[in-house]
Amino acid sequence: MIMALTQASGFNKLHDHILLQRYFTKCRQRSTCSVVKVFHRRYGGRLQVEQYQHVLCARGVELSPSVIGDSGDETEEDIAKETLIWRAIKLPIYSVAFVPLTVGSAAAYLQTGIFSARCYFVLLASSVLVITWLNLSNDVHDFDTGVDKNKKESVVNLVGSRKGTFIAAYLCLALGFAGLAWTAVAEKNIRSMLFLVCAIICGYIYQCPPFRLSYQGLGEPLCFAAFGPFATNAFYLLHGGPSVMNHVPLSGTILSASILVGLTTSLILFCSHFHQVEGDKEVGKMSPLVRLGTEKGAEVVKGAVLMLYVLLAAFGLTKALPLTCIFLCALTLPMGNLVIRFVQDNHKDKNKIFMAKYFCVRLHALFGVALALGLVLARKATYTSWPILS
Repeated sequence: MIMALTQASGFNKLHDHILLQRYFTKCRQRSTCSVVKVFHRRYGGRLQVEQYQHVLCARGVELSPSVIGDSGDETEEDIAKETLIWRAIKLPIYSVAFVPLTVGSAAAYLQTGIFSARCYFVLLASSVLVITWLNLSNDVHDFDTGVDKNKKESVVNLVGSRKGTFIAAYLCLALGFAGLAWTAVAEKNIRSMLFLVCAIICGYIYQCPPFRLSYQGLGEPLCFAAFGPFATNAFYLLHGGPSVMNHVPLSGTILSASILVGLTTSLILFCSHFHQVEGDKEVGKMSPLVRLGTEKGAEVVKGAVLMLYVLLAAFGLTKALPLTCIFLCALTLPMGNLVIRFVQDNHKDKNKIFMAKYFCVRLHALFGVALALGLVLARKATYTSWPILS
């Protein structure tokens, strides 16, 4: 048996050596750093750095300590152009426009039995434009401070024009704000417009000079207020009809739902900083993760996810949210657990932890849809007829 194990080990070493020789024969023309890094990724690190360092040295190639130390990292040059464009578009992030609107509309439907498809889609398009302004202007101002100087997926770096990106950002804001204002006037609900203006102001002071409160670590509270209480409640007021919602106070149901929406949205922003800690430190951007470190940050993520479900249970026990919401939102627990485990396992790996914000986006979207669906089903369980306005 010992002989068999020895032979198997010998064959494995021989196999690895053959793979090594073939790989370096194919890649003679490539740079040393690129060969080392791509080989390490392709073969899963089965061979130690010293093993293929010896082969390179035998070919008359010297390895610098920086190459040896960074052998497992992926350089920006290795990332495909299509991937950078996808990251720059940030399509999944637009769920932060969809979820507050959908939850607010569902809460209004529970209260009044009214849903306006026209109002919903105008507000959705307007919200997407405002989020586009938020993303583009954030890239512009981060470019100005130097925090995005090495960020290849920055829109400014991709298009090569700060001015063009800036103009596009504020054009989106103007169009989006016009759509929101038009809907508020059409629905004769000025209160909703005040909430929406407050949400946009939160976005402005979050990133734009002279405020730039995100650099003081206040981005998450502003995000919570903008997308939670302000935006969700505004969309709730816009969907009930002028004759009803102008005289109906904000209920415990919509306030509870807006808190949950704000919490999941803030979690996305918090996790988006894990892979940027070093760059943020260099330019003095004191995000919560710069102050706490990634290890404590992982514990914050765990606490935030647990708080989300504790609040959900508390709102159910106090009957602020219907039981249908509690049941459907509880089905997202596996996704919440996945977020916690992924962040705890990978918070030190800046290449892998990049995906944490996308896992949070999934949690945000699933939780929001479950919450909205629970509100709609609660209405159907209580009433037998529900008018729909086109």
